[in-house]
Amino acid sequence: MKKILVMHGPNLNLLGTREPGIYGTLTLAEINRRLRALARKEGLVLRVLQSNSEGELIDFLHEQRRWADGVVINPAAYTHYSYALRDAIAAVGLPTVEVHLSDIREREPFRRVSVIKDVCVKQISGKGWESYADGIRTLMALA
Repeated sequence: MKKILVMHGPNLNLLGTREPGIYGTLTLAEINRRLRALARKEGLVLRVLQSNSEGELIDFLHEQRRWADGVVINPAAYTHYSYALRDAIAAVGLPTVEVHLSDIREREPFRRVSVIKDVCVKQISGKGWESYADGIRTLMALA
């Protein structure tokens, strides 16, 4: 596992100011810096995208499917209802880890449901930015 897509869903561009009691105070740029440092240390290459658009996330996944060895995705609100994103993950056939900053099992009832989970090799939540790092480590362990 050398080439990994990191995909951030809607509203994650507001990290650092968006409900810091739930999502923490790190910005998305800081999370990406930490992930890139981890990737360098492990000899990995990351391609990263954040989008508030479901279609842009799907297009990125389609376009990168032959480049990538695996995917770490925080689908954010799309977790709970995006069958289109779920189907795209299934269609490309890349090992994918679903991650969340907060523990979705401890949140509102609607947030506890993931339509994405069943097409992923693992779901990791509640570890802040480390959820992403653990997602990368999970993919490395599959190699």
